[in-house]
Amino acid sequence: MIKEQANMVSSSGLTGTALERAALSTALPEEPLIKIRTGRDDGCRPNFKDLWAHRELLYFFIWRDLKVRYKQTVLGAAWVILQPLLTTIVFTVFMSRLARVPSDGVPYPLFSYSGLLPWLLFSNAVQSSSQSLIANSYIITKVYFPRLIIPLAVVGVRLVDFFVSALMLFMMMLYYGVHPGRHLLLFPLLVVQAMLLTLGVGIWSSVMTARYRDIGSLLTVLLQLWMFASPVIYPSRLVPERWRLLYWCNPLAGLVEGIRSSLFGLEFNWTGIAISAVITLALLAYSVRAFCRMEEKVIDIL
Repeated sequence: MIKEQANMVSSSGLTGTALERAALSTALPEEPLIKIRTGRDDGCRPNFKDLWAHRELLYFFIWRDLKVRYKQTVLGAAWVILQPLLTTIVFTVFMSRLARVPSDGVPYPLFSYSGLLPWLLFSNAVQSSSQSLIANSYIITKVYFPRLIIPLAVVGVRLVDFFVSALMLFMMMLYYGVHPGRHLLLFPLLVVQAMLLTLGVGIWSSVMTARYRDIGSLLTVLLQLWMFASPVIYPSRLVPERWRLLYWCNPLAGLVEGIRSSLFGLEFNWTGIAISAVITLALLAYSVRAFCRMEEKVIDIL
């Protein structure tokens, strides 16, 4: 059939490469004849059993990304600590010394560093997740595995960075003589909430960037604005009362404040934490469903 079509095209005056392309374009169907997928057909629902069965692959991706990031670097893993530490020094000079931003009785270096911890986890993971499907297209287009593992591995790598940076924060707390209290018991729960929020935005950004490449550029700008819309370098009490409820609709606002309160024994804003938790779970559910719905179309265009 292809040969007959090639003869028809040749009669129209095309030769060489143009002839081959024209023949193949008329022979190939619009939809792929074979699709690599799991044996179960769950529609738009994620197959968590399949994810669990491929957990060793998730560990491999995390370990691979950790090794690649610090290969042929001078400072190696020290960059994990230097990024929030240097940023804290800059904010301390400009926001505390010059702008006189209050810090709720906490030394400002601790105040800003504790806000940067969840923010850098969120920002770095979302930016990396947005390019994760594109960067791993050479794998996901050749063999089947749950593609959700790709953004999950990115968040797992950034979670390792978070815990390494947190060790530096506890050392700074010892230096300033600040001792955590019983509120520290809520710190792991808030870290889990931060991880789920990061997963929700990261999964959504990965599939959207693979389909619309300019989403990645837009996301960089939005993340910069998002930081200043969150209480990372200033306390939330500076926000006017009439805007406070709208401010808590930012899921990072209650999360950052909650993590800071758990570390330094400050008063918890349960309204902000509860709103953040509800938005986080809703966003995660929507992102996973959107990923499963658009997965095949995205893989076909990678």
